[in-house]
Amino acid sequence: MSNYWLIIVGYFIGSIPFSYIVGRLWAGIDIRQCGSGNVGMTNVWRNAGPAAGITALVLDLGKGVLAVWLAGQYGNDLIVALSGIAVLAGHSWPVFLGFKGGKLVATGVGVITAISPPVGISAMLIWIVVTGLTRYVSVGSITAIVFIPFLMFAFELGTPFLALGLFAAIFAIYKHIPNIKRLLAGTEPRIVFKKN
Repeated sequence: MSNYWLIIVGYFIGSIPFSYIVGRLWAGIDIRQCGSGNVGMTNVWRNAGPAAGITALVLDLGKGVLAVWLAGQYGNDLIVALSGIAVLAGHSWPVFLGFKGGKLVATGVGVITAISPPVGISAMLIWIVVTGLTRYVSVGSITAIVFIPFLMFAFELGTPFLALGLFAAIFAIYKHIPNIKRLLAGTEPRIVFKKN
């Protein structure tokens, strides 16, 4: 029996709109109608609070981990990589929200960490450092995801995973085009650290 069904399962796992669900349950809001309108952790954080944002982050990371773990139980590296791409596609274009989803960074880090913890941890550290220095979540996200193919190459991952990393980088940049335009226009919101 073919294991390609795992790719379909990966897409549907990715399509579970945790940020939307968290926004509804936590604050009674439709996150698509708030702030940037993005169905992602940052928008949940800004409109429903840090605890809700962290919850959305953990759940979106978990989607990536679950899809890769499940594919790894039944498939080879190619199936795992394709399932990783599928869960990212599901997160970004979820069937349950009319194919309008998040920007795949959190779920992407979950996928990459499940495949290679050193690569995933390195990407997270890059995100923390760049976001901390610039105070732009989008700059941290773009930088971290762009580094993933290079990190995969450095850690000598196989061709299917390099293709996955390249896919993630290209589509993350595509999904962040509105952020890039705001950065160039000087209108992208920064993280604000409140003083007591």
